[in-house]
Amino acid sequence: MEVSLSRTTSGAFSESLLLKRVKLPLSNQCIVSISPIRVKASPLLAQTGILIGKGNSVKVLCSQKKEISVVEGRCMDEIYDDLAKRLLLPAAVASNPNLKHIVGLAGPPGSGKSTLASEVAQRVNKLWPLKASSLDSQVRALDVATVLPMDGFHLYRSQLDAMENPEEAHARRGAPWTFNPELLLSCLQTIRNQGSVYVPSFDHGIGDPVEDDIFVSPQHKVVIVEGNYLLLEDGVWKEISSIFNEKWFIEVDIDTAMQRVLKRHISTAGKPPDVAKWRIEYNDRPNAELIIKSKRNADVVIKSVDF
Repeated sequence: MEVSLSRTTSGAFSESLLLKRVKLPLSNQCIVSISPIRVKASPLLAQTGILIGKGNSVKVLCSQKKEISVVEGRCMDEIYDDLAKRLLLPAAVASNPNLKHIVGLAGPPGSGKSTLASEVAQRVNKLWPLKASSLDSQVRALDVATVLPMDGFHLYRSQLDAMENPEEAHARRGAPWTFNPELLLSCLQTIRNQGSVYVPSFDHGIGDPVEDDIFVSPQHKVVIVEGNYLLLEDGVWKEISSIFNEKWFIEVDIDTAMQRVLKRHISTAGKPPDVAKWRIEYNDRPNAELIIKSKRNADVVIKSVDF
């Protein structure tokens, strides 16, 4: 059955809804996702609905809209402050040491994920003593927010060497298939079920992960997981995404992001300009284009301000 484009208009905003092709048996019922193509208002809305099919027709029985918060400000510091305040309440509610508020922060390379995660966590930890003392004057002010980077879940260079096309594997390092999402999923499940876990970091000097280098402890109430592919819908990535209490996405102009990555390749990694430009076009930009598509799965869209 082909379900075609339909449009609804409602007072404060107009949105176009697109239903993908579905195979629906007679008199059968299913739940589908209805993605907004354009919304001329803030907050953004995503929508799901229940369809029932009869013959070649389809009827929407009911639908439910999910509000997507848009966070923007005059500067990134203002945005960091707003996001930190947003996370204070979940930190206060999480009295059980095993209870975590896990945020998945995604965005293309060069969007500022690592900086945002670090700045927000620092602000939560700075604000927390005031919040904690208002709840209980005897509470000792410990850090309650921490960052878990996805970088530590890169495959080792030796694993890339063992692939069918090692040259391609190294050239595309940073693509989804050059990570170990199964290990990331296992670590997140351990955090969720047990409240603490050791996870790997990434040593850019040697170009490989460092095992058990980051400790998420029972005292951490807020865990910000930052990485490129956290909101993808394919395979294990979808299972990873389902663990997050909140899904954040940094929205940035792709050309701006690629300029930042180019500078990083040249100044930090020491690549010659021509090699850096080749890597952008061959690997970083295709990865960024894939990541940007996952924005539709976010609960919070953060408008990046140039820095």
